[in-house]
Amino acid sequence: MNDIIDQLKPKMQKALDALTHEFNKIRTGRANPNILDTVKIDYYGTLTPISQAANISVEEGRTLAISAWDKSLIGEIEKAIMKADLGLNPSTSGDLIRVTMPVLTEETRQEYIKQARAEAENSRVSLRNARRDANNTAKDQQKNGDISEDDLKRVEDLVQKATDHFISLVEAELKKKEEDLLEI
Repeated sequence: MNDIIDQLKPKMQKALDALTHEFNKIRTGRANPNILDTVKIDYYGTLTPISQAANISVEEGRTLAISAWDKSLIGEIEKAIMKADLGLNPSTSGDLIRVTMPVLTEETRQEYIKQARAEAENSRVSLRNARRDANNTAKDQQKNGDISEDDLKRVEDLVQKATDHFISLVEAELKKKEEDLLEI
């Protein structure tokens, strides 16, 4: 009975982690080093995230400063950021690459909010699928005589409480992302 819940929570946490990862890709008006998490460069024959080949910091709230540890990678990093289709234009001055976050138009904000809502819905679907799988496992155990009908009801209640908890976390993340996008 407890093993069903123990298996359910990591699945639900993965759905929440995936949502956070997707939200990090959605650009807000503020500079956030996480936006470059998906950008990879060819670092001696290996595709490597920029954060593992350079120091990324925030300057003046809307600008990312990227300082490559190996100065020969500056051009490679700049090309990778432009190819990443994030709507960012890096500019290099000496050993430093600066990426200024463009100001979001109202239309762009609304598009990003739609995208964030779609990602949140995908997370909710994942959570409901995990709930369904856990409930089916419990029902199978009850049919096999491994747990009683009372235990089945208890498991279904615990599964629903876990689902409600994680859905509320998804809603909180979505609300926070929408506020970030609407902030000027």
